[in-house]
Amino acid sequence: MGLLNKLFGGEKVEKDEKVLPWIPLNDLVQIDYIKKKSSIKTQVIFKHSTRCGISSMVQRQFINDYNFSEKELDLYYLDILSYRNISNEVGYAFQLVHESPQLLVIKNGELVTHASHGQINQVDLNRFV
Repeated sequence: MGLLNKLFGGEKVEKDEKVLPWIPLNDLVQIDYIKKKSSIKTQVIFKHSTRCGISSMVQRQFINDYNFSEKELDLYYLDILSYRNISNEVGYAFQLVHESPQLLVIKNGELVTHASHGQINQVDLNRFV
C-alpha cells in the first residue's frame, strides 16, 4: 500500500520553499532611490517575465543559490509584464538593452555588471558585496 499511497496522494511530501527578501520594483521613483542607495549598499534588480518558462527556470535556480542577507544586498523584483514602463526606464537609466530574465547589479550609482537568461546564475554577487 505504501507505493499506492505515494502514487495516488496518500502521503504528501512537503518541501519548504525558500523565500528571498524581494523588494517590489513598481514605482519610477525607486530607480533614483536605487542609484542613491547603491553608494551605501549594492543594489540588485531581477527582471522577470511571469509568462516565460526560461525566466521561471532561471528564477528558481537564482532563488536556490541566493545566500545573502538584507544587510549585504538590496534585492529588487521587477515583473516586466505588469510594469513595462518601469522596465523601459531601468534600461534608459542604466543604458542597457532590455532582456528577460535579466539581472542588474548597481554600485555607486553605476551598473557594474548585468546578465540575462542562463548567464544570470553565473554572476558572482560576492564580488559586489
